[in-house]
Amino acid sequence: MHLLVVEDETRLREQLRDRLRGHGYVVDAAADGEDGLYYCEEYPLDLAIIDIGLPKLSGIDLIRRLRARDINFPILILTARGNWQDKVDGLESGADDYLVKPFRFEELEARLNALLRRASGWSKPVLECGPIALDTGKQSITVSGRPVELTAFEYRVLEYLMLHAGEVISKTELTNNIYEQDHDRDSNVLEVFIGRLRRKLDPDNTLTPIETLRGRGYRFRREVSTD
Repeated sequence: MHLLVVEDETRLREQLRDRLRGHGYVVDAAADGEDGLYYCEEYPLDLAIIDIGLPKLSGIDLIRRLRARDINFPILILTARGNWQDKVDGLESGADDYLVKPFRFEELEARLNALLRRASGWSKPVLECGPIALDTGKQSITVSGRPVELTAFEYRVLEYLMLHAGEVISKTELTNNIYEQDHDRDSNVLEVFIGRLRRKLDPDNTLTPIETLRGRGYRFRREVSTD
């Protein structure tokens, strides 16, 4: 999942970027509202964390511009201001949730997971497609109750496909959401990850959860039958 952190406090911005990357997210970071607007307009993002008190362009104005331009990914406000008016202004400008500093990283990640799930049409933390279950909180996978061990990149690919189960996901979109912008990207490597996932999730070739649509991309079947 591709996230953006817009925060003018250098230490906090870098801490959030590094910790979120350590938890498997692709993360870009901006220090002011104008740079944040550029990232939002130029890159395919799944969610943005935006501080209200930004230089050059305030967080509230940034959110209003994004919504006015029909940029509709989830937005979490991050602010040191705890009064009710700031929260109301942020939500009315188009934000989806807020978190007041100081906060625990665990709460931030829980809110991010909830926003990402809801944006993809899931309400529960466990994504279930037939016998395949992915727990977004624990980052664990089971097939018919059997744990399946995945590498970090394999998990990123599977989580994105399952969050968008039933949709056709192009190789470009999938690559953008599992690699950092400066990472050496190779579509052949993505095909290797897909092959590994198929073997781990479906060793007997009876479920076929991941479909390949020639020239279009991949689709994770929302209804995976064991018949």
